[in-house]
Amino acid sequence: MLGQKTSNIFIYGKTGTGKTLSVQHVADELLKRSKDSKILRVEYINCKLKKVADTEYRIFAELIKKVGGDVPATGLPTDQVYKRFIEIIEKNEEKLLIVVLDEIDQAVKKINDDFLYNLMRLNSELSKTQISIIGISNDVKFLEMIDPRVKSSLSEEEMIFNPYNATQLQDILKKRAEESFKPGVVSEGVIAKCAAYAAREHGDARRALDLLRVAGEIAERSSNPRIEIKHIDEANDKVERDKILDIVEKATRQFQLVLYAIISLSNNNNEGIFTGDVYNFYSEVCKKVNFEILTQRRVGDIIAEFDMLGLINARVISKGRQGRTREIRLDIPDNVLKKSKDILLESLGI
Repeated sequence: MLGQKTSNIFIYGKTGTGKTLSVQHVADELLKRSKDSKILRVEYINCKLKKVADTEYRIFAELIKKVGGDVPATGLPTDQVYKRFIEIIEKNEEKLLIVVLDEIDQAVKKINDDFLYNLMRLNSELSKTQISIIGISNDVKFLEMIDPRVKSSLSEEEMIFNPYNATQLQDILKKRAEESFKPGVVSEGVIAKCAAYAAREHGDARRALDLLRVAGEIAERSSNPRIEIKHIDEANDKVERDKILDIVEKATRQFQLVLYAIISLSNNNNEGIFTGDVYNFYSEVCKKVNFEILTQRRVGDIIAEFDMLGLINARVISKGRQGRTREIRLDIPDNVLKKSKDILLESLGI
């Protein structure tokens, strides 16, 4: 109800489970209902974008730009940026400003969690507007990273988006196929096969739709009037190959260095390798190419991201008194491994 304190919401789920789309849909509906009154404003920030969410200063600079102000990309004292932000949203007079932070875990990893605390602290300095956060993350353990003091200030509610099962994916694909293809183009069994592939890959609807689209392109190029099951198999190979190469090519230099270490060690070892081995190899390569050496904890975070992306399989094992470590096995198919390594060698100048 109007005037009551609004909870912050944190939404978790694997890639392709509809988190961002659902938030945008709900935001649009709320904005439609409040369009005749200055009650609500919703602003969206993708925390994975470079030069937008890689420092606390830039996050607030981006927010100021979105609410109608302007500050230089760098250079002002941070307290002046806060002050400018407060001045603008008080002038706008909305009762509630909802800030959607997509992939919020990326910002916390790049900066720290202080920016969340500072954003919430601004509520005590605002007389006309209240700020609320919607955080979206692929990492269900995201809040475990947050300092207890910050977590207490958030007063959050949590929502989990579970992966789609094969039946749900079939419903999504049928609707999209009806909108995208002429009647009779999609052969019997194609939708089920496409859904089965995607359900196996953590129930990712985006992947399912990509498979159907690419299968259509393959059928068209081969002058086939219908999409057949064989086209789904070909599309699956192509999407998997393209996804991996795209990740490798667009990754940061530090991600590329860690991946190069894993690939190099895996070439010489048919068994699993361990986090410590990767870190030692990574450190040596950094020295050779004159890159900053990250801490072992940060390299561990990068390895965890590779596991989430499906480039590796990592499992935590106990080594007794030596503590716990990750056993890592490379999970890049042989048909794209050489190309991946070539991209790394060229990018890193090794």
